[in-house]
Amino acid sequence: MSDQEIQLTPTRPYLARGIYEWICDNQLTPYLLVDATQPNTDVPLQFVKDGQIVLNTAPHAVHQLNMSNDAITFSARFGGVSKHIYVPFAALIGIYAKENGQGLFFDPTEYDGVQAPKPEEKQAEEPVAEVKKRPSLKIVE
Repeated sequence: MSDQEIQLTPTRPYLARGIYEWICDNQLTPYLLVDATQPNTDVPLQFVKDGQIVLNTAPHAVHQLNMSNDAITFSARFGGVSKHIYVPFAALIGIYAKENGQGLFFDPTEYDGVQAPKPEEKQAEEPVAEVKKRPSLKIVE
């Protein structure tokens, strides 16, 4: 081994994907506990309490869920209004099942010294969600 330390990628994205799959496979409801004060985090601020928010990410509650190695993105309705959510993995405190609290909470220092990715993906996805047309009906005589 050389004197240089090998720079490993954080484990949080990989563990979160695994726990999410385990929760869904057991027909439980996956909840994300998010630090809403972290840079680039985009969540509905009216639901943030003490700097944190809990998000229901059950497959029936979200649309276009994506867990990349940088962030979790999806669309969901809050108070009847659709909102695009962007949670960098540095902001993810934990993922757990609503029904029994089982899951995983992460080491808060894991992302110390890791440069936060810019939410380029978020900007590219938002216009797609806004282009969605509402269904309409016509009277045909």
